[in-house]
Amino acid sequence: MYAILKRFEERYGFLKKMGIGFEGIQMIDPIKKKHAIVLTRPFIFDCRLLPKKYEGIEVKVRIKGELPEEFKPKKASDYPFMPENFEKFVAKNLQTLRKHFQKPEMTKEELLDALAFGNFEEHKKNVQDILKEKQRKARLARAKSTIK
Repeated sequence: MYAILKRFEERYGFLKKMGIGFEGIQMIDPIKKKHAIVLTRPFIFDCRLLPKKYEGIEVKVRIKGELPEEFKPKKASDYPFMPENFEKFVAKNLQTLRKHFQKPEMTKEELLDALAFGNFEEHKKNVQDILKEKQRKARLARAKSTIK
């Protein structure tokens, strides 16, 4: 297991200069004995540089540091990484982000992909699915409470 981590660090070690921190390998599901390579990253980072898996092990990434204002939840139940928050942030900081990534030609779509976990459209769909499931559970809970 640690040989895999060592190879991962050798392959992706250059990302340390961009703020990536290597936390190590952690067990994320003790029942299934599932492990993950755990990393930390700054909020402004091109997530497309990171794999989702490496040699069959999932790669989990946590954001370290403070989030921009657009992502700070107003209520405890708010999900900070709503697609609209990414869109507002990119629109507001387009030139700054291009400068940060040293790519003046980056499109809005590329910036959204870079910031939104590597694939903005996939993230958007995942959030929609999560919200639909929350709504479904809320409807079921309301239906149960009216039956009693």
